[in-house]
Amino acid sequence: MLKGAELLAKVKELGDAPKSELVRACGYVIKDRVAFTQFYEALLEAKGVDLGAKTAKRGRGLTYKAKVQFNGKLQIGDSYIREMGFEPGAEFDIKLGRNSITLTAA
Repeated sequence: MLKGAELLAKVKELGDAPKSELVRACGYVIKDRVAFTQFYEALLEAKGVDLGAKTAKRGRGLTYKAKVQFNGKLQIGDSYIREMGFEPGAEFDIKLGRNSITLTAA
């Protein structure tokens, strides 16, 4: 996704192109969908328009608790994994305590 001067230059270059093609050419595509909102926000920022404070993170806050599901599995949310900086495929060592489970990066 282009930002700043690169974004402004690309918009000027493709000025007469249809909007969806312009947004795609600037890289604002998320899961095969054109991200108009992010494009226009980046365009305003590149032009020096202050949009104010960023909006708060969506969803509920992390509770740092987990439940055993009905099928006996323990699921850890992806927010916890992202917070720790782990990527898909990361491996962990499992240590069982009397009343606790500890995951340690392998």
